[in-house]
Amino acid sequence: MPSEALDAPMRSRVRRVASDRPWVWLTLGWRDMMAHRAISLSLGAALTLFGWVLSWLLFEAGTQWAILPATAGFFILAPLLAVPLYEVSRRSELGQATTLQDAMQAFRRPGPQIAMMGALLLLIHLFWIRVAGLLFALFFGGVALPSLAQLPFAMLQSEMLVPFLVVGTGFGFLLAAGSFALAAVSLPMLVDRDISWLEAATISIQAVMENRQAMALWAGLIVLFTGLALVPFFLGLVVVLPLIGHATWHAYRDLAVR
Repeated sequence: MPSEALDAPMRSRVRRVASDRPWVWLTLGWRDMMAHRAISLSLGAALTLFGWVLSWLLFEAGTQWAILPATAGFFILAPLLAVPLYEVSRRSELGQATTLQDAMQAFRRPGPQIAMMGALLLLIHLFWIRVAGLLFALFFGGVALPSLAQLPFAMLQSEMLVPFLVVGTGFGFLLAAGSFALAAVSLPMLVDRDISWLEAATISIQAVMENRQAMALWAGLIVLFTGLALVPFFLGLVVVLPLIGHATWHAYRDLAVR
């Protein structure tokens, strides 16, 4: 169980948890997903469909290079997309029945604050897409773009692949780490409390900083499960998104002091 709130005034809004606590969050998230299978899996399926449509639009626009960074950017926007799942877990905790309409109402109740946090995450995502485009042009600008199926093989044969991956991964890691710190508990907190997005983001950053080991494990598990889910052309997101979304609610309940 999480320990008592920290005594220092600047740290009184977060708790410290055991380094292996994320496994408990996943267990509780699985329980919530199984208890609300219809809603949870429907939301996961909707996101999978969105991934298909986005990939098709990028391909039709002749910007197939953007499919990979856009997919990677999913890690930045996922906390926002999971807002209805936080509401499902919140209502379940209170013993309330939940419909899909109830879950979607989570966007409206603290609407302006969630919108502000969403806009911030969206700006980070768009910035990442822009950086990825500039890096691709820098390293592969003189190469004619192959088809989507041939693109990975063409990149593997290029001598620029290693520097491209090193630089791109570095930028991506910094943006993802910053986004994770901002959104780790802030969005479920906005669903649960009457609080400003800035205060929620501040508490989220504090929670991450005070629980570095646990949150590093949690971030690693999110990347692992989501990465595996994306491999079969987003199909795994049908299950993984609800699982991570519900688990994130329980992470918030553990980490943030009421």
